[in-house]
Amino acid sequence: MDKTFIRERITKLRMEKGVSEYQMSYDLGRNKNYIGTIVSGRSMPSVSGLFDIMEYFEMTPVQFFDEGESPLIRKSMQYMRQLSQEDAKLLFGIIQLFYQRQTNGSFDNCTPTPKTANDGL
Repeated sequence: MDKTFIRERITKLRMEKGVSEYQMSYDLGRNKNYIGTIVSGRSMPSVSGLFDIMEYFEMTPVQFFDEGESPLIRKSMQYMRQLSQEDAKLLFGIIQLFYQRQTNGSFDNCTPTPKTANDGL
């Protein structure tokens, strides 16, 4: 992996969160220059430091390294994981309707796909 990815990813996520390098370093319980030295390329975080950074952004490693996922999708997934199975099924049906509307251009003739045992829902 390119070392610049981690530096750029931290900078992007930090800016989305609206915190300074200093504030993030402080929030992580590190010295005031901790994030600055990482994003400038003077050092790399340790594995545990990288996990602390991911936790700070409320992300899993998969989410951290998959920059294509928007913050809205990440937050939505966090909430969805906390739903009951029944509520998750209802929400899934609504998402299907919106997807079908996007695909078909309207809600006409849109019906959620019946759940089967193979759906995992």
